[in-house]
Amino acid sequence: MAEFRRTTLYDLHLSRGAKMVPFAGWEMPVQYPMGVLNEHLHTRAHAGLFDVSHMGQVILRGPGAAEALEALVPADILGLAQGRQRYGLFTNEAGGILDDLMIANKGDHLLLVVNAACAEQDIAHLRQLEARGISVEPVTDRGLLALQGPEAEAVLARLVPGVAAMRFMDVAEFDWQGATLWVSRSGYTGEDGFEISVPEDRVVALAEALLAEPEVAPIGLGARDSLRLEAGMPLYGHDMDGSTLPGEAGLGWSIPKARRAGGARAGGFPGADAVLEELARGPAQSRMGLRPEGRAPIREGVGIFDAAEGGALLGKVCSGGFGPSVGGPIAMAILPARLAPGATVWAELRGRRLPATITPLPFHQPSYRR
Repeated sequence: MAEFRRTTLYDLHLSRGAKMVPFAGWEMPVQYPMGVLNEHLHTRAHAGLFDVSHMGQVILRGPGAAEALEALVPADILGLAQGRQRYGLFTNEAGGILDDLMIANKGDHLLLVVNAACAEQDIAHLRQLEARGISVEPVTDRGLLALQGPEAEAVLARLVPGVAAMRFMDVAEFDWQGATLWVSRSGYTGEDGFEISVPEDRVVALAEALLAEPEVAPIGLGARDSLRLEAGMPLYGHDMDGSTLPGEAGLGWSIPKARRAGGARAGGFPGADAVLEELARGPAQSRMGLRPEGRAPIREGVGIFDAAEGGALLGKVCSGGFGPSVGGPIAMAILPARLAPGATVWAELRGRRLPATITPLPFHQPSYRR
């Protein structure tokens, strides 16, 4: 049996009654006794604490780090102000997505946060920047917590008062009982909240301090998935992969004018020709929301057809499940771009075809602190 890695909070999860499951090479909590639906609703109403220490944290350091990273990521890193964070994509030579990541400008270095399942390949990919004099430093001595929900600010500000002044996508450092916290006002739930990088030897103490606040409950991977699905956020390996162009994934917005055809720093990243051509002409297919009729969820892999019987296969569900805040099943699929909101398609579920309506994303409107 394969050995799974454990985060520093493993024992805390067990003490809270978590059900642990394998995830991206780690043993992670999928739910607590509250259950996925209640954990989801608690995060939407109050504040949920997530262990995301399995994510990869990487520091890029050296003169020209921002310019160097633009050779791998079609985002505006040179224009990223100190104390700010931006979403980006690693692309391959065909223009497909290798991973998505967050990029923070911390003044004398960049801090990247990458997906757990892709961390090793991403670090290997970044190593090519060493030839340009950039040091690539995986962060191995810190955990990562996410505190998400409308009451997250009030909770964290009791422990770290300065966070209340942060705006969405700000990054800053704060002292908490002698430990330096790297804080970003961001997350992957569609709620206001924070991601907090903590020295390894203080992760448990900070998690326990946050869980001691009456608004906060521990939240597992199950609710994390339903929250991001309602917020219309793609998940790497499901809604995008190395064969998916950014426009198809609905992520063309992450590529600014400066990196597009005619821009000041057009192209220069892997697969630029394919990516920029797709953005210029418009994608032939793109990620769309689906609202199936009835109560039965349509999950990943379910075929989407253009007719109740026969007809053509339009695509397959990338992510799907029940949306507790929406009150019904929701899904995302990469489908022909000609399909307009309100159009009906059919999902083939256990030999039956169920109607589903094309729906604009997100299903649940985000509430970020702008």
